[in-house]
Amino acid sequence: MNFVGIDLHKKTISVCVVNQERKVLTRKTLACLPAEKIREFFAALGTFQAVVEATASYEWLWLLLEPLANRLVLAHPKKLRVIAESTRKSDRLDAQVLAEFLVLDMIPPAYRPTPRQRQHRALVRQRFYLRKRIVSVKNRLRRILSDYNADRRDLFSPEGLAFLKGVAVSATDRFILNQLVAEWEGHEQQLMQLTKELKAFAKKAPQPEQEARAVLATIPAVGPVTIDVVVSELGPIERFRSAKRVVAYAGLAPGQRESAGHSRDLGITKDGSRYLRWALVEGAWRLIRRSAHWRAVYEGIHKRRGKKKAIVAVARRLLTVMAALLRSGQAYAFAAEPAGARG
Repeated sequence: MNFVGIDLHKKTISVCVVNQERKVLTRKTLACLPAEKIREFFAALGTFQAVVEATASYEWLWLLLEPLANRLVLAHPKKLRVIAESTRKSDRLDAQVLAEFLVLDMIPPAYRPTPRQRQHRALVRQRFYLRKRIVSVKNRLRRILSDYNADRRDLFSPEGLAFLKGVAVSATDRFILNQLVAEWEGHEQQLMQLTKELKAFAKKAPQPEQEARAVLATIPAVGPVTIDVVVSELGPIERFRSAKRVVAYAGLAPGQRESAGHSRDLGITKDGSRYLRWALVEGAWRLIRRSAHWRAVYEGIHKRRGKKKAIVAVARRLLTVMAALLRSGQAYAFAAEPAGARG
């Protein structure tokens, strides 16, 4: 049996093949294109196991090697780096280290989303992108008009757009304003189309996903946008062993530094999905405006820790409630709020 470590880059892959005794048999650098050369190299290895890190662009390589490998492992980059640095401090985290850890069965695995989850994430993240672009374009329009003291609150209503056409501006600024309006209208149209696509995508959801969506919809102030983000980014809740694991995955776990017997709280780790953190924080703001219970939670923390830490704490607690409900399949109820969701 050969064991193969693969260090994936944008244009090349570095390959190291070792045997059961961790003796290096082959080192090779292959171009990512044409992919057939990569297939030929691995097909010639005979029986092999391979490991590749879960980088942003690993999927094409996984699909290429999956039919050829006896076993294919997706490595968690951050966890692997910690292990490698603690056991092989003089070595870089490269293909050889990957191969050797594969022999020793020390590869910390990463979660690989299903094809449906990857498609869902792509649609949800495109919506995030379009909304960000719309805000950016609107801000630029307002910035130009503010130079002429012509900005107004209802600028993007039919009345405001009619007003915009009549504002006396320089020829250069009029050209830019026209382009920005066209860009804004184009993005709004794309957002409408994307919203329809997401609705159609949700209708085709398998039963477990439909049940997850229904459970999340029972939480106050949690709407379709938040549900899409949580479902697409988290995946099946069963893959997390505890609420703490879910919080850590979202990057909402508070860091802590210990020195000389004293500990100091740091900010959140911000590991994991920024889209998930955004959705939870936005959901937390809506929740405290609509729920006296959650507002009391926020205000209690606000007095002790300040506004920013208070809303993050509410977002963290909201996520633990979501995780508990997804695991149990029960609808949201204040009286039944799980003890694990406290704090």
